[in-house]
Amino acid sequence: QVQLVESGGGLVQAGDSLRVSCAASGRTLNFSNMGWFRQAPGKEREFVAYILWPVTSTRYADSVKGRFTISRDYARTTLYLQMNNLKPEDTAVYYCAAANRVTTDKNNYNYWGQGTQVTVSS
Repeated sequence: QVQLVESGGGLVQAGDSLRVSCAASGRTLNFSNMGWFRQAPGKEREFVAYILWPVTSTRYADSVKGRFTISRDYARTTLYLQMNNLKPEDTAVYYCAAANRVTTDKNNYNYWGQGTQVTVSS
């Protein structure tokens, strides 16, 4: 059984920073790809970033490149997304997910958390 639990969301102002976390338990060590997605009201869920293991490679959506940083702890039990210079268009529910392939397609991720709300006011 795999469990992913996000936390750290909240209400911030444009230009602020926020870090969201994802606590992973169960067979998550078997997954080579941990990613973040987000979904704004009325929009499709979209890729934000992923980090691979064992080669620690990352990839970001163009919309967040240079502002967001994905990382995970050494034990690979916690995934982080550091978000800097937040913009109102970053407002969404943020989800962490696990996959066994190098992919940005949400349909290829096997497990999902319940999400955490991030709201950025202008």
